[in-house]
Amino acid sequence: MAVETIQERSTSTVRKPAPRYKVLLHNDDFNSMEHVVKSLMETVSSLTMPQAVSIMMEAHVNGIALVITCAQEHAEFYCEGLKSRGLTSTIEPDE
Repeated sequence: MAVETIQERSTSTVRKPAPRYKVLLHNDDFNSMEHVVKSLMETVSSLTMPQAVSIMMEAHVNGIALVITCAQEHAEFYCEGLKSRGLTSTIEPDE
């Protein structure tokens, strides 16, 4: 006689967190520092003036700066918002 084993299947689902993306600001020689700070604050409403100034300065000095890390849909929205204001921005997966 064969012995059968019964496997219980879990009815709960495991939710994986959505992958996060980095929104990056690239330095350019076209926009004023004031315009960059204003654009950052208009696009990412959670940024304070000191944070926006810090991001602008990091991009100015290092050529690139991290603006925010968030879900892909939000990252694309922020990236497009920065581009629509004449800034150079990209997104990449947060690893």
